[in-house]
Amino acid sequence: MQQLGERAERRIDELGARLIALSHEIHAAAELGFAEHASVAAIVAALAPHDVEVGCYGLDTAFRASAGGTGPRVGIFAEYDALPDIGHACGHNVIGAAAVGAFLGVADVVAETGGSVVLYGTPAEENGSGKEIMARAGAFDGLDAVVMLHPGPGDHDVANGRAIGLRSVEATYHGIAAHASARPEAGRNALDAVVAAYQGVAALRQHIPPGDRVHGVITEGGQVANVVPVRASLRLLVRSPEVESLAELSRRVQRILQGAALITETRLDAVWDRIQPCLPIRSNTVMAGRFHAHMAARGRAVVADGQRGGSTDLGNVSLRVPSIHPFVAIADADVAPHTEAFATCAISPRGDRAVVDGAVGLARTAVDVLVDAELRQQVAAEFAAAGGVVDVPSLLESV
Repeated sequence: MQQLGERAERRIDELGARLIALSHEIHAAAELGFAEHASVAAIVAALAPHDVEVGCYGLDTAFRASAGGTGPRVGIFAEYDALPDIGHACGHNVIGAAAVGAFLGVADVVAETGGSVVLYGTPAEENGSGKEIMARAGAFDGLDAVVMLHPGPGDHDVANGRAIGLRSVEATYHGIAAHASARPEAGRNALDAVVAAYQGVAALRQHIPPGDRVHGVITEGGQVANVVPVRASLRLLVRSPEVESLAELSRRVQRILQGAALITETRLDAVWDRIQPCLPIRSNTVMAGRFHAHMAARGRAVVADGQRGGSTDLGNVSLRVPSIHPFVAIADADVAPHTEAFATCAISPRGDRAVVDGAVGLARTAVDVLVDAELRQQVAAEFAAAGGVVDVPSLLESV
């Protein structure tokens, strides 16, 4: 196992310049979810001569590449979608390039492991839940483990990375139009309802647990000032660390939305989960321990546990297959993700180093799982003790 891991690591180091170039190419493309065509083309070129199936599982920009034969199977996840206006401010270029490097490193030795490795291109992590769509199409059936990483701020990496659950609600209020000066009494103001709902959510924040989050934007507020707004809308994101607390927070938000309609005499249309929710990550500490050791061996500062305030559709997969989602530091602690500053860090020297080091950490963890039967048993035992395979569609319907 040690020798195979070292060979995979050497191969990744040899490919380092190519992987960094790929990261920069994805960063420059900065494509939104479900439209990452140039990014996927760049990844396919980097994977040559491996065959890549593009447009699988019902998504044009999903892809799959595999190496090896029968036996244990490990999946490596790539992301490559960007955010509107601020590009790769979440660093998915680092994720995509590191995943490619990890796959190529493992593929170089996989024939000697007795197993196989599969690289999955997972579109639209931002505002799309592409992994849930792929999971429902059977993409991850038969996997023994899943590994991926995510860049983050800070002075250390986090091996046992966690993230919180996420739901969305789009609330539209319908009022009655009237001349805002000549006959305001004849109208019912939909914008007032949106403002009341927004203020209600702001008041709610004082009385929720520290790990919960509710935030949003007003997406529609009327057209002209001399007409009572007949229609107004807002979009909220609701987050919590546990499935049960996410459901309870959602109920509290729904009551606020309904109350705003009641006090303004407007009609509410609330659409929950137009995009499938992201569930909290169930991180596998056994695999995270291996990733920790391999990254420390690269000279990186690593801590075992940590939780970010963000969310990811990897959480949905982690309830189906043992998974890890470590965070690899690419920016100073005061640089927040989803900002232009973080996007710059994603192609900085720290970002470039994270691509290569992260690829090594993922590849060596994958090799460990493929070769070490006792490790696989430990991974499976922890997964079973945490609840085993969850019927995620049914769970989401109950939230």
